[in-house]
Amino acid sequence: MEKNIAKYVGVKYGAGVNSGTDALFLSLLALGIGKGDEVITVSNTFIATIQAIVHCGATPILIDVKKNEQMDEGQIEKAITPKTKAIIPVHYTGAMCDMKKIMAIAKKYKLYVIEDACQGLGAMQNGKKAGSFGILSCFSFNTAKLLGGLCDGGMVVTSDRKLWEKVCLLRNHWNVHQLSVDRKDYPQPKEMQWAWKSRLSNVNSAYLNVKFKKLEQILKRRKEIAEMYLKGLKDIGELYLPERKHGEIWQEFHIGVDERSKFAKFLEKNGIETLTRDTIPNHKIKGLGLSHFNLPNTEMFAKYITRLPLYPEMIDDEVSYVIKIVKKFYER
Repeated sequence: MEKNIAKYVGVKYGAGVNSGTDALFLSLLALGIGKGDEVITVSNTFIATIQAIVHCGATPILIDVKKNEQMDEGQIEKAITPKTKAIIPVHYTGAMCDMKKIMAIAKKYKLYVIEDACQGLGAMQNGKKAGSFGILSCFSFNTAKLLGGLCDGGMVVTSDRKLWEKVCLLRNHWNVHQLSVDRKDYPQPKEMQWAWKSRLSNVNSAYLNVKFKKLEQILKRRKEIAEMYLKGLKDIGELYLPERKHGEIWQEFHIGVDERSKFAKFLEKNGIETLTRDTIPNHKIKGLGLSHFNLPNTEMFAKYITRLPLYPEMIDDEVSYVIKIVKKFYER
């Protein structure tokens, strides 16, 4: 499974871990990022991206996103300080951040880039797949993800041999045993370090390895469904509809709705489930100490965004029914 994903992404090594969250956390640790360091990322993401930074002892520095919900690379440089060590761009919903510009900034300031590609497996930009730009990149195999497993799961990918070895040790009590490596090529380190237990289970890995063979088919079907939505809903002026560039994929189908609560109740009444998760953006959640960040686009999306059903098992009639009911809501 590790070799298959690494080859697909276009890097040399993969290390399966317990979750996408652990993939981010262990990547930061492998790079030596900790207390006193700052990491630039976005608030328009699942909380795990920010939690990973906090749990390794570093400070998250949050910048806003653009109209496509991806990191606004134009805000990165002004957020850089002498304490900045890394940037975590988040390929949110299957679209991608502008990695050419982000990598150029990182090179200029000698910063690490860790890609949060948990929602981006299979997405491409300028001929390269999501996860092949950063020094370390992270994927999630949570059941709802593009390549969903039997339970939680994740992976760190890289072309840096030493970093891969370190992640492998960090995920397994700093012990070579039970790792998918050749012990002759990769002996047990002479000195121990404190580490964690975060392994991708054999059963889940075997399941994912079989499902991986159908990944392109899954991505194709998701695209077909999204295109049906875009075509069927394009004439509803009150809706914000998402966009995709060539090579990007569809993890989720986000729409912006003014009367979100009424909209969700109307669809639910008609047998359609919507998902509205981020009603309060991460940086405005009480108790996290992030409220000093001013992120107007992120805050706007938190007020209006909801998700329509999008999964490869949907049949065309079901998609058409969703479109019909959405239109009916706006005909009231």
